Amino acid sequence: MAVYTEISGEDLDGFLTEYHIGGLLSCTGIVDGVENSNYLLKTATGDFILTLYEKRVDPEDLPFFLGLLDHLASRGVPCPTPVKGRDGNSLRELSGRPAAVVTFLDGRGLRPRRIAPGHCAELGRAMAEMHLAGMDFPGCRENDLSVCSWRRLFEACAMRADEVKPGLTETLDRELTALEGGWPENLPRGIIHADLFPDNVFFKGDSLSGIIDFYFACSDFFAYDLAVCLNAWCFEGEKTFNVTKARRMLLAYRKVRDFSAAELACLPLLARGAAMRFLLTRLYDRLNKPQNALVTSKDPLEYLEKLRFHQGAMGPGAYGLD
Repeated sequence: MAVYTEISGEDLDGFLTEYHIGGLLSCTGIVDGVENSNYLLKTATGDFILTLYEKRVDPEDLPFFLGLLDHLASRGVPCPTPVKGRDGNSLRELSGRPAAVVTFLDGRGLRPRRIAPGHCAELGRAMAEMHLAGMDFPGCRENDLSVCSWRRLFEACAMRADEVKPGLTETLDRELTALEGGWPENLPRGIIHADLFPDNVFFKGDSLSGIIDFYFACSDFFAYDLAVCLNAWCFEGEKTFNVTKARRMLLAYRKVRDFSAAELACLPLLARGAAMRFLLTRLYDRLNKPQNALVTSKDPLEYLEKLRFHQGAMGPGAYGLD
């Protein structure tokens, strides 16, 4: 989450008259993240999150995202629920941007140094339940940040990638060629979150209380969601992989939805791909940060180190599974 678009008080007051959520008490920008402009609204009836969707989000995808949240919430997944306006619609416009209000989830996301193996187990269970809950969702959205898009992102950064690290352009080009040539085609698939970082998963104590920020959700391999989480949850710093955390996550997932043999065999390759996806988007954002945006830039080189670990992984045993 982030703040790119400022809202005038007059525009916000007019916007909120379209909802039955009570008078506004305060509106505070949320700085964490990099994709959309987010505000915490405190009203007479409670707390809500207001999101203004920025340029990376295709407005045509928004009915999918909001419909998915409604569907998952109805199946018991602890996720935000879109708030419908007086006209029954949850998607509106504010300050020249598509906008929506969703319910506020209690709890807080984790920082990497606070992640314990038990948190990883909770994540694995909840992720599997989310995958199963989405299987009867009628919507479909292809992953526009999967292997077919990585070359385009790379080419947008290639001329300046070596400014971030000498030799990075050649390293990325070589790895992309390997991923494009080996990417699987027929693994089990359905609706995935695709961005389950620790700050998008809320906990109260040791119990998972919510999953937020579904604006990369798409139809893709279930195991790719796991690969994203291996990168985001199971490293201590940038280089040291915590196999205990990975094993707890994968075993908890497996108790709810078992893996196929093909999914297990492809796990190292999918983890390499997930590392490449976030390396490239972070690199692009580092080289194209909008001026005056209230946003915290993230280090792309963190994912270069993670990529190197997965390149050396010989099979699921590297992640704690036989």
